[in-house]
Amino acid sequence: MRYLLPIVFMALAGLVSAPTVAQLQIEITRGVDNPTPIAVVPFGWSGAGTSPEDVARIIDSDLARSGQFSPVSRRDMLSYPTRGSDLYFRDWRAISSDYVLIGRFEAAAPGQLRLGWQLFDSTREQQIESGSVTGAASEVRMLAHKIADAVYEKLTGIPGAFATRLLYVSVTRKPNDKDFYRLTLADSDGARPIVLLESREPILAPSWSPDGNEVAYVSFETSRPAIYRQNLRSGAREQLTNFKGLNNSPVFSPDGNSMAMVLSKDGSPDIYLMNLASKRLTRLTQHYAIDTEPTWMPDGQSILFTSDRGGRPQIYRYDLKNGKTTRVTFEGRYNARARVAQDGRNVALVHQQGGSYHIAVHDLVTERLTVLTQTQLDESPTIAPNGSIVLYATKREGRSILGAVAVDGGVSFNLPARDGEVQEPAWSPYMP
Repeated sequence: MRYLLPIVFMALAGLVSAPTVAQLQIEITRGVDNPTPIAVVPFGWSGAGTSPEDVARIIDSDLARSGQFSPVSRRDMLSYPTRGSDLYFRDWRAISSDYVLIGRFEAAAPGQLRLGWQLFDSTREQQIESGSVTGAASEVRMLAHKIADAVYEKLTGIPGAFATRLLYVSVTRKPNDKDFYRLTLADSDGARPIVLLESREPILAPSWSPDGNEVAYVSFETSRPAIYRQNLRSGAREQLTNFKGLNNSPVFSPDGNSMAMVLSKDGSPDIYLMNLASKRLTRLTQHYAIDTEPTWMPDGQSILFTSDRGGRPQIYRYDLKNGKTTRVTFEGRYNARARVAQDGRNVALVHQQGGSYHIAVHDLVTERLTVLTQTQLDESPTIAPNGSIVLYATKREGRSILGAVAVDGGVSFNLPARDGEVQEPAWSPYMP
């Protein structure tokens, strides 16, 4: 086992060192009908030498990956304006581009960059939004993602989630030896992967703290499962449990003060709550059945979990105020691994149909369940912080990859690794 995070959070870009990292690649499989044409013009650069990054290409890729937009090819652009005064709307109507995004970036304070941008409606011939972002030169990709977020929100009314990060476990299969596991952190598009932990033993169930500064996970490095938390700013790592039996499924509470987890130290697997300051444990469920896979409701007042107390795995809710447990899902023989959107309404889960396991969304208000995927072995759903996309693990040609599908089913894409396999995804919250 190697621990590979002696870092400061803002220095993430410089840490793709030691091992070969399983970097994700984007494969768009389905978009909406008639996506909106938009031209993302190459940004101007006022610094010395060549620009440090093709900012427009990053924004272009983000918008294309959403499935809502059809970016215009640079080969079709008749001009490359970087200021509003240089933009001629007829050039963009001629190539059927509804919107045009232009911008410039320049060095600000030492080690800092400022990116300014303007969004235009070519039909109405007017600017509809503008802004600027400033940050470390090493974080120029994240600055570009923030612009993509702003453009996406302006044109769809939904906050973007491009300036977020992913956790996942990459696996290198060794036919004549133990497999190699790496807990990996990457941008939402799979770029800039960084290994947080590598081990010959399994790594499972990664999750994020609500402020995005910490992660939790299960590691078998001591030959049995144990729960760890790890600070991404200081690099500090702490082992929280090492009980006999199961130590699994750690999830931070919405206020970050406690953690729900699964332990079997007192018999059958049950849901426990740990106060992270005192390490005091409170047993929430006490049942002869298997209670597992907790997830918090956004208000912090209740927890959803999987239990087979009714004979088959279904989703239940535990109310922290009164200690009552109620069943949530009834459709189908198998519903498990719930993850709740920030709106507190949509719950992504694994749903069995026939002999296949699909990703579905259960609406807590209407109690309607909608199956989103057609693949056969889907698991480990995680929801983007804007609630629009569900990321999950699946199989393709016998290899583990990540898939993504819109909550409304209209958009889907895959994120296979260039090397190795990937599983156990966890989408970060919004981050500063």
